[in-house]
Amino acid sequence: MCKTLKFARSTYYYQLKANNPKNTQNIDNAVISIFLKSRKNYVTRKIKVILAQQNIMLSRVKISNIMKKYNLISNYTKIKYKHSNTTDVTYKYNNLLNQDFDSYKLHKVVASDLTYVFISNKWYYVCFLVDLFNREIIGYDVSLHKNVKLVESSFNKLQFSLSNIKIFHTDQGSEFNNNLIYNLLVKNGIQKSYSKPGCPYDNAVAESTYKIFKT
Repeated sequence: MCKTLKFARSTYYYQLKANNPKNTQNIDNAVISIFLKSRKNYVTRKIKVILAQQNIMLSRVKISNIMKKYNLISNYTKIKYKHSNTTDVTYKYNNLLNQDFDSYKLHKVVASDLTYVFISNKWYYVCFLVDLFNREIIGYDVSLHKNVKLVESSFNKLQFSLSNIKIFHTDQGSEFNNNLIYNLLVKNGIQKSYSKPGCPYDNAVAESTYKIFKT
């Protein structure tokens, strides 16, 4: 049939194998693993080369689709123009900490960030809330999706009133900069503090917490 239709047999068998759900998840995991090991630097071209070395043949389009599925954005991806979104607002805040992470009272200043963890052959997102008083993880949640709901559910797991918090410090990710988090903070009288773009040192406590956790 392939010969009659002038269709390569290798392409037919490859598609047949790739449609296996278990194999599809393995391919997704391979792409994610390569991307994370590159410290989020590799794009589709480089990932394709490394996959080929592992005898996994994928097109750059397929790799791009997997990266979009898991929200994997390379550090070298150029920022493209986006039309303004009237359903959400970008809020501007100052860096209230300026890399000063010490001498705060209990529950007064909380830092946060998101990271990846590999559990039961799947990649999950984790959100930690870290108290700068003693570097204790006071709230956290895990999800298959990297979105504002993950941050909100982490707040919901706190064992004390949100009104105790005076400053909430994060990077400028969309998971932290949106209407839902803005309203949550305003309702509880919490000031928002942001790191400078591309400066992990401004959120060093959260970054180091994830490093220890992964170790």
